[in-house]
Amino acid sequence: MTYLKKSPWLLHYDASSCNGCDIEVLAALTPLYDVERFGIINTGNPKHADIFLVTGSVNTQNKQVLINTYEQIPEPKVVIAIGICATSGGIFRECYNILGGIDKVIPVDVYVTGCAARPESIIDGVVTALGILEQKRLAMKTKTKTARAADAR
Repeated sequence: MTYLKKSPWLLHYDASSCNGCDIEVLAALTPLYDVERFGIINTGNPKHADIFLVTGSVNTQNKQVLINTYEQIPEPKVVIAIGICATSGGIFRECYNILGGIDKVIPVDVYVTGCAARPESIIDGVVTALGILEQKRLAMKTKTKTARAADAR
């Protein structure tokens, strides 16, 4: 388990799901599963988020909204695809307007499968994302130090 200096904030977006995974995400926030014990804070503002948690598949109507929301999240950021719809299009993948999983339009760091994904799996995905987020922060810090050293020469 990685220990972060800052509590990561999570933004949940329902792309176009049956709401099964959304209910399980909410269950992960309840005292029974308590994802907040890892310092996770649920936010509604992408400019405050570190982790972008997406449920549902991408369709022609929500594609641009998903991209715009992703671009508003500051670096470093981690994207988690929750449920089979977000990972591959799921049961809707044969529909005329479904483009597939969210990795068709934005990069995904962690995949949590299931229909619906269980709260335990979601929490495991979030903990995995915390490690990736810390790696990205260290990489950014190293890149910044290297750039400063090159500028000083």
